[in-house]
Amino acid sequence: MPADLIVILGTGGTIAGTAKTTSDGVGYTAAQLRVEDLLAAVPPLASRRLEAHQLVQLDSKDMDHATWQRLAATVQEHLARPEVAGIVITHGTDTLEETAYFLHRVLAPAKPVVFTAAMRPATALVPDGPQNLFDAVQVAATPGATGVVVAFAGRVHDATQVRKTHSYRVDAFESADGALVARVEEGAVRWVGRWPVGEGVGLARIARAPEHWPRVDVVLNHAGADGRIVRALLAAGVDGIVAAGTGNGTLSRALESALREAQAQGVRVVRSTRCDAGPVMALPGLLPSAGALGPVKARIELILALLANG
Repeated sequence: MPADLIVILGTGGTIAGTAKTTSDGVGYTAAQLRVEDLLAAVPPLASRRLEAHQLVQLDSKDMDHATWQRLAATVQEHLARPEVAGIVITHGTDTLEETAYFLHRVLAPAKPVVFTAAMRPATALVPDGPQNLFDAVQVAATPGATGVVVAFAGRVHDATQVRKTHSYRVDAFESADGALVARVEEGAVRWVGRWPVGEGVGLARIARAPEHWPRVDVVLNHAGADGRIVRALLAAGVDGIVAAGTGNGTLSRALESALREAQAQGVRVVRSTRCDAGPVMALPGLLPSAGALGPVKARIELILALLANG
């Protein structure tokens, strides 16, 4: 049997959202339509060999670790089927970059796993979801494609690089440092970078019941930042803290002092930046750097590292 089947997994989001009027682009309710409804809105996909499954129905602002765990296991199960060429996952935009990064770090799949989404609900006057879904299927069917990517607004982003950078525009995502993988033009995938590769940590790493995963929180440096939030997290039993610093991961004296107190008590601490792109340099005498990872991806990396410690 040829490997030409594309599996579509629905998780909800704006792409499956509905509003009372076609002119309402923000007052909608996410996660209302099933993935089969989304496919029905894209007639050209009828010629493709597709299989659709509704995994969950979530507004992605409510994404959780239990859903991540279930999604990773489901994706792995379908990837192991020889007839499957790739997987498309419909998702909300709010936490899409987190879920995509999590899946890539856990699975680093040899077949393409393509996330897509929408900034407008399905009932909008001009919805963007159908085109994004069409493009995502083309990417998932591309020979030689690998890894977890995001197909959105005609561009294909590496899961390790992609960030949501705009709250409203239909081209809401960017790749850090402009590192695009490909563009989708009239259904044709034009490669302009490289497909993501790597070695996943594996499903065994995330097998622990989600309620027992390490607690990792993000704190933000800003004018007037002090250590009270850090000390509150210590009292709550935090296991790791990502500091979203200013600029090159800089921290106020008071916040850094509190973070060093946390580190001395066994809490893992790393510095990221609240800037949209760019690495945090690792320098002697400073708290550990998260490298080029933004705060939310650094949080995932720290969770996976702490899970490795049992």
